[in-house]
Amino acid sequence: MPKRERVMRMSVEQPLWRALTGYRVLTMVYVVGLFVSACGKFERPWLAVAYLAVLAGWTLITLPRVATAANCTKRFLAADLTIAIVGILLTRVADSAARVEAGGPTLPSIWTAGAVLAFAIKGGWRWAAFASTLVGVANLIHRGAPTRDTIHNVLLVWVASIAIGYVVEVARASERTLARALEIEAATRERVRLARDIHDSVLQVLAMVQRRGTALGGEAAELGRMAGEQEVALRTLVSGGLVPVSRISEDAAHGALVRAVDEPDAAAADDPSTGPVDLRSLLAPYAGAKITLSEPGAPVPLAPPVARELAGAVGAALDNVREHAGDGARAWILVEDWPEEIIVTVRDDGPGIPEGRLAQAEGEGRLGVALSIRGRLRDIGGTAELISVPGQGTEVELKVPKAVEGPKGVRGKAEKR
Repeated sequence: MPKRERVMRMSVEQPLWRALTGYRVLTMVYVVGLFVSACGKFERPWLAVAYLAVLAGWTLITLPRVATAANCTKRFLAADLTIAIVGILLTRVADSAARVEAGGPTLPSIWTAGAVLAFAIKGGWRWAAFASTLVGVANLIHRGAPTRDTIHNVLLVWVASIAIGYVVEVARASERTLARALEIEAATRERVRLARDIHDSVLQVLAMVQRRGTALGGEAAELGRMAGEQEVALRTLVSGGLVPVSRISEDAAHGALVRAVDEPDAAAADDPSTGPVDLRSLLAPYAGAKITLSEPGAPVPLAPPVARELAGAVGAALDNVREHAGDGARAWILVEDWPEEIIVTVRDDGPGIPEGRLAQAEGEGRLGVALSIRGRLRDIGGTAELISVPGQGTEVELKVPKAVEGPKGVRGKAEKR
């Protein structure tokens, strides 16, 4: 089944837009209630009623505009701020001079802050500074002369809006960084999965061609040499890998995009609803004339992905026995079902692994032990211990806690070291 690219949008701003939507509605209700409680003190109440009717209608009609960053356009922000400033300047005409001089509230009152916050969330601290400065100038004109309360309120809105705009910009940068990190992590997991598959198929064939060609000589030797060169090049490629270029949405306010690759078949196998599987059924095919399997008499249930990865690690260990211990080597698989964990031990009677050989193999790009055995167990929350004494065989001990539900994302088949 073909792979499917899954796109996830990350946006820390969306909760801010939802909060702004609620703020505008609540402050609109507050402003209307404030006017109703003091309508008898207005010199021209009809003017205030007309403005508040426009303000209420504008607030309700434009709720979709402040629901997302995409809908909140520059034209809408300009119109929104204009309505707030016009309301501030109309207050001196509609209200009594005594109330204005006494520091009475403007017609839009705290609703104005919502218009400024929209600038901050949409464009960051610079947009917020621009909008709050215009509101501050309108308030100073409305009061006629700068007073301590007026300056205090203007500075409060100015500082708060700039601070929110700066936080939004930092959040956007952090969001893009996190999206990039997630893409790198997904690419690394895919690279490891490909490395396992390639080690199991292509690299194995190339190594066999190289050995057989060298043994046959003549033109076959040249073919073997070329196969060996391609094997080295391919090992270098899968060991290094490529990380895709990070992709973000055209409008930074939309949030960063993270793209990951889904494998439908593997995803279905990892579905916890399929129920646990008996580990013994996955290990039984390994038993043979030269491989002895010792297992408990009762089922050994594990989550499907955990059982699959554990069986894959066992297969990788047995492949190493066949590859490096010789045709006459025997192997034993022991399955132990303990209360808190499952322990699977793979032991052989081969010549063992020379000291430093594993580090050398990993440096050469032969990642069978590093990825197929230790990597698999690490991905499912387990551990892998390898003990080898030259001349006395090799023992691989695999431990998996029973509480683990599945791997962290690396999947594949066994490969050789």
